[in-house]
Amino acid sequence: MTATSISPGSVSATAGTRPPYWTPGDWNALFGFGTNILVNVLVLTGLLRFVLQMPADIVFGRILPATGLMMCLSTVYYAWLARRLAMKTGRTDVCALPSGISVPHMFVVVFVVMMPILNATKDPLQAWGAGLTWVFVQSFVLMAGGFIAPFIRKITPRAALLGSLAGISITFISMSPSAQIFTTPAIGLVCLVVILISWFGGVRYPKGMPGGLVAIAVGALIAWVATLAGYPMGGVGPTQVSEALSTFGFHLPTPAIPELMGGFKYIGVILVTAIPFGIYDLVEAMDNVESASAAGDSFPTTQVLTADGVVSLIGCLMGNPFINAVYIGHPGWKAMGGRMGYSAATGVLMLALTWLGVVAVLMAVIPSVALLPILLYIGMLIGAQAFQESPHRHAPAVVLALVPTIAAWGKVQIDNALGAAGTTAAEVGMDKLANGGVLYHGLALVGGGATLAGIILGSLAALIIDREFKKAAAFAGVGAVLTFFGLIHAEAIGIARTPVVAASYAACAVFLLAFAKRAQEAPAPMEQVPAHGVGEAA
Repeated sequence: MTATSISPGSVSATAGTRPPYWTPGDWNALFGFGTNILVNVLVLTGLLRFVLQMPADIVFGRILPATGLMMCLSTVYYAWLARRLAMKTGRTDVCALPSGISVPHMFVVVFVVMMPILNATKDPLQAWGAGLTWVFVQSFVLMAGGFIAPFIRKITPRAALLGSLAGISITFISMSPSAQIFTTPAIGLVCLVVILISWFGGVRYPKGMPGGLVAIAVGALIAWVATLAGYPMGGVGPTQVSEALSTFGFHLPTPAIPELMGGFKYIGVILVTAIPFGIYDLVEAMDNVESASAAGDSFPTTQVLTADGVVSLIGCLMGNPFINAVYIGHPGWKAMGGRMGYSAATGVLMLALTWLGVVAVLMAVIPSVALLPILLYIGMLIGAQAFQESPHRHAPAVVLALVPTIAAWGKVQIDNALGAAGTTAAEVGMDKLANGGVLYHGLALVGGGATLAGIILGSLAALIIDREFKKAAAFAGVGAVLTFFGLIHAEAIGIARTPVVAASYAACAVFLLAFAKRAQEAPAPMEQVPAHGVGEAA
């Protein structure tokens, strides 16, 4: 939804005037934003139950109550922040920042952090602990990030940050849902088209119903009609509803300190993703605060970042393995008439749904495959964003940033296949695998610390394209240090795990420095190649 820029004084009153807690426009924003948040909660519940195979009592009795608490704290805080701004400026059109579970990071923590731990230990509770530790680290990155985020954002090409994220979107987010959608196409494929018609095609459904809600309703209708007609589909039915009703009740969140501390044994796996994605959160939050400012509502960036970190920390201490974030879309909710009431009301609604066990009943009514097109859509969106939001000439850098994550995903598939056959790559032997065209050792090297590795390689390529050889040399030097300590291109943190790769990065840094002066004197050939950014200004 687009919104015209609103000047700070467009709807004003006397400074200090108390604005209303609720306006008619808050109903519109509550329906739209509340539905958005509810869909996200259903998706993360599906990930926990059907991807990570977590026990129902842990999901509905521990994790979701903590998630609801975090979302309520966040949305109520941003409603208060909006009210404070309205009273300070004397305006009545101030709209609260939308916030909730960070959707990209929802998939990152599940597929990049928790899933590998689950595959290694076969224990979903160990995976849960790793997720809590991941959020714990990210919370402090967010709280400290107000001071370093501008610097990181300034020196790192956007193509590298978004390209590394796109690698995750294409592999760990999109591939499994795609396979499951075509396993049950009567629900999955139909729901995918319902979503694409709305979110990409711009078609508005009757009564302004969100595309995600329509897709879920259509998927549930198909599944229930087929099941009641004697063709079970989608895992729904009276039996499932009866079982879900057993979880209906009052569930208060309880501290999860032992589980959190247990996750620290996987700190090596966690750090290589928590830090770069914490930085991504910082950049995203700054962008969204700037978007709100352009719509007339200027919120303090430091307080926003600190709030995200604090509420995420509270959530993980109580058992929630998902990070909180300010959402994009503030101008849209404001144009819809939302002020501050819609934000607080959404938080209270989510608190009620998660504490009373209603989510379990919804999951028994809605087939999980009806939710998967939303995951695929997110994967498509994040992957496309890397190319759309980066300069056209940096497209090769985006592709290079994808490669480590694709390699890591390929290695996971090989490991899973060999594990299902009761063996491992080491038992089969690297030579035999290589003779069969499976370059397992190479995939392990390229994909080690894939997220950080993608950022380093993507930055190298983008800076070389821009002929910023000195800056590229600096990133190569950072790559050498990270490799030396096992943070990238290695399967575990440690000193000199892959010394040849570390030395190779160092050699690249020297080589780039040697050509830095020549790059300043010679013309930039990339600007003359039509294939890279046709029509771009030099």
